[in-house]
Amino acid sequence: MSPGNVADALLRRWYVVAVALLLTLAGAYRVVRPAPQYVGSAVVVLKPPVTQNQPNQLTNLQPPLAVVSYGVVQQLQSPAGAAELRAAGVRGTYHLVPRNSGTSATPRYLIPSLQVQSQASGADAAVTAVRRIIDVYTRHVDALQTAQKVPAYGRITASVLTSPSAAEVQGDRSRGLAGTALLGAAGGVLGALWLDRYAMNRRNVRPGRRRLAGPVPVTD
Repeated sequence: MSPGNVADALLRRWYVVAVALLLTLAGAYRVVRPAPQYVGSAVVVLKPPVTQNQPNQLTNLQPPLAVVSYGVVQQLQSPAGAAELRAAGVRGTYHLVPRNSGTSATPRYLIPSLQVQSQASGADAAVTAVRRIIDVYTRHVDALQTAQKVPAYGRITASVLTSPSAAEVQGDRSRGLAGTALLGAAGGVLGALWLDRYAMNRRNVRPGRRRLAGPVPVTD
């Protein structure tokens, strides 16, 4: 199809292009003035029990604690864990991300710290969701040790290193506008061309159907 044919098709189906333009303008308005979104976050770490050799718990963070933390994260990411979080009042999008607190010379996730994130339309809602996730996470850690009959003096504990806080999500408006314009232009052109081809095919088929439906001549 030549550029001239494309231009003719777009002129014939100008209403498709007009609808695509209106949808593009609506999408651009949403990009320029998006609904406010906030991300709440906090950092939780599993600390070993206090011992005479290691009175400072933060100096005795061992890799097995990271394994325990990751096991609890897997429980919360399962369908049953997701249902438990919903029952606790956690709504919207949330993430449980084990942090790599080591260096290039140490194994990944050596330090048993966990970053908890939650996205909501308000700052208070995002912080509240993070706190509820931490509460459920702590209950799972305690339940795991209770099932193993670990005494109180020998238990690991979940401690909040970074208090829950929320920050507004700042998107890149220029990229959003460029993507919206590209999608709108592509959708308008492709939709107009498809509709024009469809209409032309139907127009070409109808005369043939009429000839077949007419009387059939009888020859001797």
